[in-house]
Amino acid sequence: MSQDHRIPTPRTADERTTLTAMLQFQRDTLAMKCAGLTAEQLRTRATAPSGLSLLGLVRHAAEVERGWFRNIVNGERTRSRWTPPGSTDWADFDVDDADVDEAFAVWHEECARAREIVAAAPSLDVTGSHGDETYSLRYVLAHMIEEYARHNGHADLLRERIDGTTGE
Repeated sequence: MSQDHRIPTPRTADERTTLTAMLQFQRDTLAMKCAGLTAEQLRTRATAPSGLSLLGLVRHAAEVERGWFRNIVNGERTRSRWTPPGSTDWADFDVDDADVDEAFAVWHEECARAREIVAAAPSLDVTGSHGDETYSLRYVLAHMIEEYARHNGHADLLRERIDGTTGE
């Protein structure tokens, strides 16, 4: 695994700065877990029957960034990048023929767009909705930290299976 280039989170910042820094730390952790691997290694599945792979996690992260920040907080109606129209299945984890460069480019684009949306919001009390549910930006940031933290645990195990590398 490459050298750790993550920026430590501030210990005494305001709420927005703390939440956005923690989320960025989690994003950087996923990138670190994927660093230095080949396309084949990134596509390596956890263990049967799981379809989990590092590349699938990157594609999934792109989708949750898009869904929560663009669609829910910003009110856009963007479609999944990988799920075929009319399908209800999540295709994030269908990585056998997935383009690694595309997956990382889409993920980086969605993260950048999410940062723009958060920066433009007048407060963490801004709300968006999905169906009958309403969510504050504060909730979305906290949820995204949880989402990445959970999947970074998966990424730890996947990376260890691939090349024995462990770490935070």
